[in-house]
Amino acid sequence: MKSRTLILAIAMTLFAALTLPVQLAAQHTRYKLIDFGPSGIAIPGRPSNNRGTVVFGACGDRDCAVFHSFKWRNGVLTDLGALPGNNSSGPIWISDSELILANGSNGAIDPLTGTPEQRGVFFTKDGQVIDIGTLDGGNESFGLAVNNRGEVVGVASDSIPDPFSLFGFGTETRAILWQKGVMQDLGTLGGPDAIANLVNERGQVAGNSFINSTPNTITGVPTSDPFLWENGTMLDLGTLGGTFGIANWLNNRGQVVGQSNLVGDLTWHPFLWERGELKDLGTLGGDDGLAMWLNDAGEVVGEADLPGSAVQHAFLWRNGVMTDLGSLGTDSAAFSINSKGQVVGLYFRIGVTMPPFRHSFLWENSGPMIDLNTLIPANSSLELVEADDINDRGEIVGVGVPAGVHCFPDFCGHGFVLIPCNGGDAERCEDNAVDQSAVTQNNATLITHGLTILTQGRPTPSAIVAAWRARLAQRYHIRGLGVSPRD
Repeated sequence: MKSRTLILAIAMTLFAALTLPVQLAAQHTRYKLIDFGPSGIAIPGRPSNNRGTVVFGACGDRDCAVFHSFKWRNGVLTDLGALPGNNSSGPIWISDSELILANGSNGAIDPLTGTPEQRGVFFTKDGQVIDIGTLDGGNESFGLAVNNRGEVVGVASDSIPDPFSLFGFGTETRAILWQKGVMQDLGTLGGPDAIANLVNERGQVAGNSFINSTPNTITGVPTSDPFLWENGTMLDLGTLGGTFGIANWLNNRGQVVGQSNLVGDLTWHPFLWERGELKDLGTLGGDDGLAMWLNDAGEVVGEADLPGSAVQHAFLWRNGVMTDLGSLGTDSAAFSINSKGQVVGLYFRIGVTMPPFRHSFLWENSGPMIDLNTLIPANSSLELVEADDINDRGEIVGVGVPAGVHCFPDFCGHGFVLIPCNGGDAERCEDNAVDQSAVTQNNATLITHGLTILTQGRPTPSAIVAAWRARLAQRYHIRGLGVSPRD
């Protein structure tokens, strides 16, 4: 819990900065807001591609009894559906080749858990809906990423009981690669479970794996290391000395970023792995940090602690230098960076007594950070609270709440996309009529991936593991991992 003195000090030092968005808004691109209405799934790993297509989940029928995957492109909304029957689906990833990966129900009950089975769902460009299946003896699978060649990575259950089951299967969680209808178990680094959550255009796969079955006294789980899989070999990327490390992003050069505990498991830092070397990217002077994304130029974004405080700021790391992107409030975190070096994320606001307590930001052209709410028309339907992804066209996907409504985005959130108004098209920007084809009215809950580690005060070592599991649950809509709504 931050002290009153610290909060007042931050408020005083940032008072001038809080006026910057209004003053600088005219120097930045304006945006057209497309409000998708209350969506029903988590913002996925990659919700938009570089062709301008966006995927999201919403009600698939009038009564909202089922959810369907939808895609939006150039004002045209397409219901992709779900597996045959009265089943639901929610998208996770869209490739630049328009291949879409989702997860959903198949209508069966898992005999091991007594709950509805979940399966990875692959949508082809010609409209086919394919169940990626599962491993022999298992009943569940989740797809987590797909590349332009249709190579799907994710996890699947087997039939072996596992008290540390990463996805709440109750059995071992195995990293899988699915292609052309065939599922392959990628193995582990020696422990019972592994997750494959990233695949690049070279067919390299990144994730993390337990290296043994013995829980550590501090983290409460077996030692977990990030890995890079290529041509049948799973390479242990190691850690920065601790017993817990995870991969958060993989680019097309084979570089991997994530977070790793240091020796003793009391602190954790962002890392970059490339060409056999695991590099500690450090922090902004404080104890902890993590890397969330990197582009193909090797530019890394995430969040890190400031000196002597529990405040975290968004950072950009490039060419060996970590830059503090600042904040328009207290804490901030960067979630995505595109090929142009544009960065998006969120910050927590100062002096706000009613939700939403956070706002989305854009950082570009050496800064400073600017609130995205100042770059959309004043009569917009949403207050933008989180920016999760920015593609190479500069289109931004995130979460907002209805303008003027004091609510938590976990309960009343709307998915949105911001379209840059290039060339000073003021008329297009000021026309903020909601694209009705992109709105599906329902009362479903939107669960955003958030940054569970971004908390008020410093988490304990065991809490970072719980936060990671909660982030998996939020990001991929996984039951049984314990999700706590927060704003």
